[in-house]
Amino acid sequence: MEKTSPSSGQVNLAVFAGCVIAFLGFGFAATFGVFLAPMSSELNWGREVFSLSVAVQALMWGVAQPVAGAIADRYGTARVIAFGAICAGVGFVFRGVVTDPVLFVLTGVLVGIGTGAASFPIVIGALGKIVTAQRRSFILGLGTAAASMGMFVAAPSAVLMIDGMGWQVSLIAIGCSFALILPFLFFISRVSVPTAADSSASDFGYAVSAAFSDRSYVCLFFGFFVCGFHVAFIQTHLPAYVVDLGLAAWVGAWSLALIGLFNIAGSFLSGWSGQVYSKKKVLSGIYFARSVVITAFILIPISEASVLIFSALMGLLWLSTVPLTMGLVAQTQGLKFLSTLAGLVFLSHQTGSFIGAWLGGRIYDLNQDYTPMWWAAVALGLLAGLIHLPIREEPGPLAQAEAA
Repeated sequence: MEKTSPSSGQVNLAVFAGCVIAFLGFGFAATFGVFLAPMSSELNWGREVFSLSVAVQALMWGVAQPVAGAIADRYGTARVIAFGAICAGVGFVFRGVVTDPVLFVLTGVLVGIGTGAASFPIVIGALGKIVTAQRRSFILGLGTAAASMGMFVAAPSAVLMIDGMGWQVSLIAIGCSFALILPFLFFISRVSVPTAADSSASDFGYAVSAAFSDRSYVCLFFGFFVCGFHVAFIQTHLPAYVVDLGLAAWVGAWSLALIGLFNIAGSFLSGWSGQVYSKKKVLSGIYFARSVVITAFILIPISEASVLIFSALMGLLWLSTVPLTMGLVAQTQGLKFLSTLAGLVFLSHQTGSFIGAWLGGRIYDLNQDYTPMWWAAVALGLLAGLIHLPIREEPGPLAQAEAA
């Protein structure tokens, strides 16, 4: 029997549930950097140990993303998110239990696979399929904003938990919080449509090959690498960086919180802009603006005010790349294999995240200084701004074949 289209009420409930899932699945995973200083100090680790675990988490998140996306395209989204929530929760619990450096690094595998299957890219990919093209950019921005709200709430909450319960109990509590995702999957399951249910492995292979033969998709793939580098380096090392320079720990925690808060506005603005202006030009502008903001931050003398202003400005530019990038993937490659192809673009993002998180810790341990990483972030931002300009904002071969 042919499945009937979901009602507007079911769609609205699914959008709400998706926003809650994005909120729960992203917040603590994105603000894990607040644990760097207390854990490294108490366990007598160099910062590379913690950074490597975060880097492995980021890389496995990226590796899991296209696989999870393909399964979602083939079978629907709810079961993918359920698996991811359980996997990420178990990984965080293990982080609160193990004290061996090697085992701690390996917990990044569990958390990365879990967040790759349960975080906002999978959620907003599902939502993007059930709304009209006119609403898609805004809904993608809404889901991204919900993830940012999770980041805003999680950063200060984690600091309070560490102060009140210690880092071990806090990590176990965070792991248990992923179970809250499961009840909301009912609303997703009612509207989640497997857009590639009748496709074979060769069909998926053809879709990937066709996408990478399209210049626009290749530009999105490599440009998103830079976003991952920026995000992972800053969210992992900024709290410790400000403490190194003599500021209080609360400044580092609230820097991440402000990034999350202002990214809510940035995501909404990005989603709206994608409906009104050229997506590629807005994307290029975001990356150029990041380079300007980072340059000003490292040249101006550090203070509480400069950190918080930097965080607010970076928040406006933080994940505002996501709805535009996802929107361009949908626009140029079509919807049938959207979760798969968006997942591959996110793999590039997470490869950048791996390098940003790990290399930041490595350079610090070698030099006791993050300055080379900040300047690398500036250079990569300028490069990303240029990479997006050749994108053609029109259906590529894959989208044209789907329409036909």
